[in-house]
Amino acid sequence: MKQTTVYLVDDEPDMLELLASVVEMSDMLPVAFTQASDFFQQVTELDNQSIMALDLHMPEMDGIEVMRRLATMDNTPRLILMSGHDEGVLHSAEKLGRAHNLKIITSLKKPIVLREFQQLLVSQKNITERVASTSTPKKNEVTAAELKKAIEQNELVLHYQPQIIIATGELSGVEALVRWNHPERGVVFPDEFISLAEEDGLMKDLTRWVIDQLVKQEQLWQHEVDRLEVSVNISAIDITSLTLPEQLAELLAENKLSPSKLTLEVTESALMGELVKSLDILTRLRMRGIGLSIDDFGTGYSSLSQLHRVPFTELKIDQSFVYSMLEDDEARAIVKTCVMLGHELKMKVVAEGVETKEHLDLLREIGCDIAQGYYFSRAIPADEMTKRLHSEWP
Repeated sequence: MKQTTVYLVDDEPDMLELLASVVEMSDMLPVAFTQASDFFQQVTELDNQSIMALDLHMPEMDGIEVMRRLATMDNTPRLILMSGHDEGVLHSAEKLGRAHNLKIITSLKKPIVLREFQQLLVSQKNITERVASTSTPKKNEVTAAELKKAIEQNELVLHYQPQIIIATGELSGVEALVRWNHPERGVVFPDEFISLAEEDGLMKDLTRWVIDQLVKQEQLWQHEVDRLEVSVNISAIDITSLTLPEQLAELLAENKLSPSKLTLEVTESALMGELVKSLDILTRLRMRGIGLSIDDFGTGYSSLSQLHRVPFTELKIDQSFVYSMLEDDEARAIVKTCVMLGHELKMKVVAEGVETKEHLDLLREIGCDIAQGYYFSRAIPADEMTKRLHSEWP
């Protein structure tokens, strides 16, 4: 596998030399610049898997200007922001970078702790290798006709990511995530075809296929594990279908499954459309005993009003807060507040993006209920999940 390139942009030559040595020790390729303008002149093509350690306070072109310019490029590196300024400036810079849709790994206050910098690099290197091992090179974009055929001919498959009870380490449930085994392109991930399904009127067929398969699998699993719950995302289009509650209730009854074992995950953005119709459908789903989860909580503009309106049973904290909470006091405070709020509203609280034991330990201390993330497992095929139903996690 090709070495990951780490661009180092800092106006202090001594600092660059130290950082470059750490990059090399991490088996990555350092490319150093004392001026940001030199970077833009010399680097004409960027790899999405590259990393940039960027000093915010530099003469000529500062780090904020660099991020503004990076945001106009087709491919951008993952960013580690560095500064001797106070943490408030660093956090504001992180938020600005994310507002530009840049991938911010974290921010580090100077003087840099080299061991911490190396741990970050190694972590990112592991993520890059993991992604590379589970994905295929992107080819031509898939078409609506191909997707329609895939649904009809069962080219789709569900993978399952475990959700673990933090207090006991036991398996609570699984989230179903759809994959497409394309005959020519290999594995195609949802971000390449979900928007296509929404735009070309295939979303309802896709959702129906996913839930049909999920219910069939849950029926098999209930002979293995009594209380296993399953969850799946539904789109904004799904919650405008007035017949959805009846269809799901009928499907569950046909398969002799309790509605309480199924949770539908709804993002905050999905609730921004036809509010009255969505509330009608979601309320009737709850009346039939089906669970409702507000997904990616904390990233929308009206989170609290959605919690007030909709009868959610579960709150799922956005993984960006969970991932950052070990180093970011604000992210940690947000996670704590989400847990407290969810419990006050009698909701189960799930944390996504649990990558390390340190994440898990902090969530246990905070009092979060359920954890999900690569620390336990990636999303795995049904047969592999079946073998691990009685496993210890991780």
